Amino acid sequence: MSGSRIVAVARRIAQGFRRDERTLALMFVVPIAITALLGWVLRGEQSATVNVVVVNDAGAAGQRIVDALISATTGAPDGIEVVAQADTRGAAEGAMRDDRASIALVIPASLLTDVMAGQRPVLTVITGGTDPGADAQRMGAVQGLVATMATEIGGISGAPVVIPEVVHETVFLSPDADSLDVLAPVFLGYFAYFFVFLLTGISFLRERVGGTLERLLATPVTRGEIVTGYSLGFGIFATIQVVVLTLFVLARIDVPSLGPIPAFTIGLDVASAGSPLLAFLLTMVLSLGAVSLGIFLSTFARTELQIIQFIPLVIIPQGLLGGIFWPVDQLPDVLQAVARVLPMTYAVDGLREVMLKGADLGSAVVQTDLAVLAGIAVLFVVLAAGTIKREVA
Repeated sequence: MSGSRIVAVARRIAQGFRRDERTLALMFVVPIAITALLGWVLRGEQSATVNVVVVNDAGAAGQRIVDALISATTGAPDGIEVVAQADTRGAAEGAMRDDRASIALVIPASLLTDVMAGQRPVLTVITGGTDPGADAQRMGAVQGLVATMATEIGGISGAPVVIPEVVHETVFLSPDADSLDVLAPVFLGYFAYFFVFLLTGISFLRERVGGTLERLLATPVTRGEIVTGYSLGFGIFATIQVVVLTLFVLARIDVPSLGPIPAFTIGLDVASAGSPLLAFLLTMVLSLGAVSLGIFLSTFARTELQIIQFIPLVIIPQGLLGGIFWPVDQLPDVLQAVARVLPMTYAVDGLREVMLKGADLGSAVVQTDLAVLAGIAVLFVVLAAGTIKREVA
């Protein structure tokens, strides 16, 4: 083994990197930028106030508890605030569906009877159910607040101080829902977007490098027709990919044991509260936008490696800012403005509305998300056509 030959090979690799500014930026600048963005998000994340709506079914006895809760939370720095009283549980859940409240506390009609009998009254805390982590924090905050109200509950009839029992219920999904149930919309949206973008970008680059695009431009076919045709062609494979991914997330196939191979399951079997077809439609429109984006950005690449270099610039920031890990309204103000122009923000929002909350096509939120995603797809088709014109002119 010759040391000089090894050094010569290593020198050639180093010189190649030195001449490739984009690869050097990918290695040194982009990781710092992504880490800085993550740090900005984590340190600048705004604390969300737990807005509590109270349902008092206990009459005058319960009103004493309500007044004490309002007094204890008004101006309190712990982020809990009683924002309203509702006449019925249904009205409280309606406030939560409309995002006017984040949690509901139901004081039972049997409050006074339970206290008089020396029993622990049972209070019901209702959370959204679409974010188990946030629900657990809200439950802990409300349970702590209820514990401080034990004196008021005991003082209703001079009975001994008792800490009430708290029962957890949800508006959407189930109190036993796990992280997979909540992350299923993210699987559909983010992974479909990522892989369709990668497929389209590399495939369109090969068309350009191979000379196919130049030959098409020599024909009467317009640049807009070329981009639209490519989008349709790539869109067919994007559709197949979305179908496969949707079926894998929502379906389940139990495969029996075969000889030495034990039984196993294919698919995640995640239940969708809304229409699976509507979830597919949202994912499909998002993927068509990824097709258009891949065509557009591939015009700025010369090699397949340069297509991959767009991933930390285009895909990863959308994972951080698109509402996947943190609600968009808890991001720093500047990053909220950025998130509002990202397609992933609208895809995650729409998919969660459909799969977790059971929204249908009549929902204004779903309609808005679909319209924005379709608009983004069309925008990148236009940009791609314009970029091709500039490149070959």
